[in-house]
Amino acid sequence: MHTVLTRRRMLTTGTALLATVAMSLSACGGQDKPSSSGDALSGTITFWHGYSSDAKEVKVLREVIIPGFQAKHPGTTVKDVSVKDSDLRQKVLTAATAGQGPDVLRADIAWVSEMAKLGLLDKLDTSMPDFQTYAGKVFPGTLATNKYRDGYYGLPLDTNTRVLMYNADALTKAGVTKPPATFEEMTALGDKLAGTDVQAFYEGGLGGWQILPWIWSAGGDITDADYTKATGHLNSPQSLAGVQLLYDLYKKKQIANNITGATGGVDGSTGLPTGKYATILDGPWMYPIFASQHPDFKVQVAPVPAGPGGSISVVGGEDAVVFKNSKNKALALEFTRYLLSDEAQTEFAKAGQMSVLKDLDQAAINPTFGPFAQQLKTARPRPPVPSWSKINDLLEKKLQAAFKGETSLQQALDSAAAEIDTLLAKD
Repeated sequence: MHTVLTRRRMLTTGTALLATVAMSLSACGGQDKPSSSGDALSGTITFWHGYSSDAKEVKVLREVIIPGFQAKHPGTTVKDVSVKDSDLRQKVLTAATAGQGPDVLRADIAWVSEMAKLGLLDKLDTSMPDFQTYAGKVFPGTLATNKYRDGYYGLPLDTNTRVLMYNADALTKAGVTKPPATFEEMTALGDKLAGTDVQAFYEGGLGGWQILPWIWSAGGDITDADYTKATGHLNSPQSLAGVQLLYDLYKKKQIANNITGATGGVDGSTGLPTGKYATILDGPWMYPIFASQHPDFKVQVAPVPAGPGGSISVVGGEDAVVFKNSKNKALALEFTRYLLSDEAQTEFAKAGQMSVLKDLDQAAINPTFGPFAQQLKTARPRPPVPSWSKINDLLEKKLQAAFKGETSLQQALDSAAAEIDTLLAKD
């Protein structure tokens, strides 16, 4: 089961290693000859992933998903390779230099564009004649995580997003009977809680995962639609308004200092159930955390408060990518299709992994998934560009300075946008 830290990690680029991979990669996966379009599938592929050995998902993968696929395709073998999640990206790239990388990889959504840029991945909208069939089955925001320049280099495999979680008893202290549904109601909540021992909202940082729901919901954006320019978008009046909402709450002491990177404060997993915070934005992994640490707390959820742009959250999750030099491309592509099947997605959902299929009734499988599946209809990805980790770090540092009073919000966004333009130009 992925943790909050896993969802929020920002991966380093590893430029030297990646360049070596791009130059040295000559073969991946099993050593079987690829099947022609008219041949029955046969042979072996490897599927690398970061599921922990005790995770429910890996049990389903080994006992249900892979056997189910092999039963449909006699004569085929899928070998799963489990690598510690924090080591997976580097080990994949290292193995690829020796021609021993995977055929199919469960990749963090942040990896796809950088691997595509290096020429390591198969362009699925070219190699899969039925790509659009699968693309049409998934939430648009999850599909967008696989786009790099003019093509799609993967398909979404699993997903998550953030919704508003709230403590009804804490809202009562503000004389409020329902969670804030709009920017105006979130501001009003902070005003009503002034002078109490409850803060209106908790957030643990100012990176894209944290602030983009507010920027998008305000009608702003971080870049243009083609991810080529930030100036005029990140520093627009709309984007400023989204960040301004959090800034104003922070200045009124209605958001804890954790948002600026300060340590030592009470985090959301403790502060929400104990009534220190009235609301947080977080994901489906919080349910087992609350159940384990605060079993008497009954968390309630609602959509991200809406602004002029609507109620829009951020996409997380993993994608399935096929390596360009797989020795058994036909089998690798077919396994990728199977991972997107109703059958496989349902089994993974039963194990606690949210499905990317927009028409799958996830609430019937896991009732806690219902609100997240609804939010995913409009959720968007962080910019799927190779420089995203650098962009994220830059943006967070600029906004931290503004929240600490070292510069204005507008100056922070102007400066960040100009520097992000330079990074995007290299993508």
